Amino acid sequence: MTQPAGAPWTSGVARIAVLSGAGISTDSGIPDFRGPQGLWTRDPGAERLATYQAYLSDPALRRRSWLARLAHPAWSAVPNAGHTALVRLAAAFDTWVITQNIDGLHQRAGTPPERVLELHGTMFRTVCVGCGERAAMATALDRVRAGEADPPCRRGGGVLKSATVMFGQPLDRAVLSEAVRAAAGADLMIAVGSTLTVEPAASLCSVAADAGASLVVVNRDPTPYDRLAAEVIREPIGVALPRIADELLDSVARRG
Repeated sequence: MTQPAGAPWTSGVARIAVLSGAGISTDSGIPDFRGPQGLWTRDPGAERLATYQAYLSDPALRRRSWLARLAHPAWSAVPNAGHTALVRLAAAFDTWVITQNIDGLHQRAGTPPERVLELHGTMFRTVCVGCGERAAMATALDRVRAGEADPPCRRGGGVLKSATVMFGQPLDRAVLSEAVRAAAGADLMIAVGSTLTVEPAASLCSVAADAGASLVVVNRDPTPYDRLAAEVIREPIGVALPRIADELLDSVARRG
């Protein structure tokens, strides 16, 4: 659905919350998970790599996970037009980017890191499930390249994992609380590239709508929250987000 310039939801916006999912990074060469060509669509068994109890209990799965981390396309990915459109918004509006992604592309595009809330953590750090020590993922990957198929924590010998939230783990309560505050305080919530099926992240759309924000959903396929949206946009994210940014910036110019 194509949104005309000067849409009602573009007027009077001062605070924006963006909820981004895997779809915003596909133009950067990072596959999504549940789309027609998604990682888990093509290989349902791969979802076990992101399941906490399976990861802890199965050394063979952990070895497979480390190989997958080595080959992850995010290491060489660069931000795309969708990411840079949000940078433009962050420069002009009080903007929070709440992301389900772990690839760091919002920050690399130029969105201030302190304004990016990573609900599902980051792939750029490791954490020991025993002692909680965090370190650079690059260090662990160097150990894998050197022959350690399943590198343990060097301090206590515990299992290392990426500093991401796996299935079976709770979200970081402080990060989630910040995200709820950002959603509740927004005039406009843009949900982009997410199936909006993973909770509690998806329910941030309801938080924003219930607090009076306009909700705009930018996604190729229908979502459970489309019914709450002031606008549902099906065009490609790399087209839609730059246009939305243009419209919002034009609305500011019209206000003087």
